[in-house]
Amino acid sequence: MPSQLADFTAILTRWEHEHPDAPALTYAGTTRSWSELARRVRQNAAAQRAAGLVPGDRVAVLDLNHPSCLELTLACAQVGTANAVVNFRLAPPEIVYVVNDAKARVLFVGPEFAAAVAQVREKLPSVEQVIHVGGEADEYEAWLAAHEPDPEVHPAAPDDSFVQLYTSGTTGFPKGAMLTHRSMLAHSANVAVDFHLDGDSRVQVAMPLFHVGGTSYALLAISYGAHIFMLRMPDPAAIAEGLESQRITHTFLVPALLAAITQVPGVAERDFSSLQALSYGASPMPLPVMRACLKLFPGVMHQVYGMTEASGMVTALGPADHDDPAVAHRLVSAGTPIHGVEIEIRDPATGAPVPTGEPGEIWVRGEQLMGGYWGKPDATAAAITPDGWLRSGDGAHMDADGYVYITDRIKDMVISGGENIYPAEIERVLAEHPSIVDVAVIGVPDERWGEVPKAIVVPADGATVDADALIAYCREHLAAFKCPKSVDVLDELPRNLTGKVLKKQLRAPYWEGKERRVV
Repeated sequence: MPSQLADFTAILTRWEHEHPDAPALTYAGTTRSWSELARRVRQNAAAQRAAGLVPGDRVAVLDLNHPSCLELTLACAQVGTANAVVNFRLAPPEIVYVVNDAKARVLFVGPEFAAAVAQVREKLPSVEQVIHVGGEADEYEAWLAAHEPDPEVHPAAPDDSFVQLYTSGTTGFPKGAMLTHRSMLAHSANVAVDFHLDGDSRVQVAMPLFHVGGTSYALLAISYGAHIFMLRMPDPAAIAEGLESQRITHTFLVPALLAAITQVPGVAERDFSSLQALSYGASPMPLPVMRACLKLFPGVMHQVYGMTEASGMVTALGPADHDDPAVAHRLVSAGTPIHGVEIEIRDPATGAPVPTGEPGEIWVRGEQLMGGYWGKPDATAAAITPDGWLRSGDGAHMDADGYVYITDRIKDMVISGGENIYPAEIERVLAEHPSIVDVAVIGVPDERWGEVPKAIVVPADGATVDADALIAYCREHLAAFKCPKSVDVLDELPRNLTGKVLKKQLRAPYWEGKERRVV
């Protein structure tokens, strides 16, 4: 069990000794054994130390999925550094913010992002070295090969962070969630109880490694010595082909991907009998997609709800609840807390527990929680109470059987296709446009993505609002997935007596007759 080991370096050493020739990771047709993976991680550790990195330093990765990112994370665990994995969907100004916030000293860049990094290189003062990974300009393999494996292991404390994933906040700027040996090991141990993952498991990692659905899922597999099959991009056809040909037992996907997979030609004729657990979450699952998936993947569907700050999933709705018509109402729930996680519904204003069935805010407690937000003690104190409860910002109620039903987002977050989008980020950009004087961004229903952002604006005196121009303006400053997909114009925004925009009132017409929820 991983919980019996102190850190991920000890786990890697265990599998290297117990199963040196067993497959650890397959990517792009190449499979490396546990002994090969361990050697590369120690070479990475040696290279980090040769570059002058010391415990507490950060490196950063801007790339599509690649084994080097996982090797870096494991080497960081050995050295005492941390890997800040950058969302590759961010716009250049956002990438600059994240890399600078992390104070990354070395930046690893995939070929698709080399040009973007070259354009902003002078804006990254903390970066001492840029290392290109993959493609014709690859420097990573030479960086490793220049060093013999370093056996020295930094004496990691349980609360040392070795991977830092960024999650946006209501201020409009991303925050680095410091995920620790304790939190990641606890997540692995807790998830394995309900998902029956072990050394014989074959785990598909299709989601991006900047997301807990990628990195946490990969570390879950490593915790139990399972064989990882990593995809560079979450391509629906490739995912379906891999599920069959690689005899995958466990995978995590977002509903938008599942919807696309159900439309892959010939998918109904494929053999998915090896699957033991297909987890999905991070955005709403439309009922037509749910029905198609239950037919395509019977008996293995697990709906999960989680967050970066908790290292991954905290609740799950298992196959029994998916397949039993007598409890069909539970399909709109997020399930029950997983092993090792406490969840309570609290009054967001007072922090007091609310009665069963009453709405409130989800509070989470357990060893899975992050060590805090990097460099942001005030934000950490606002998110985690002195007695160890994480305030999720999600509104919900819990029924008498312990099932959590998420109904709203207290922080106004929009979850579109599995990506967290905070209206404040978009509002901050639009507020600078000369044609508008006031703006609010809300989430509205979308058949493909669950929901998408909509901007509701008030024109400046004498100005005419051009919706296409506003959206194009956003694309200059934000990742495309964050940009509003539509713009509505009002004479004024509804506000309460204290001046706060009444977003619930703005959302109401668009969500009438629909179930708004987070999964």
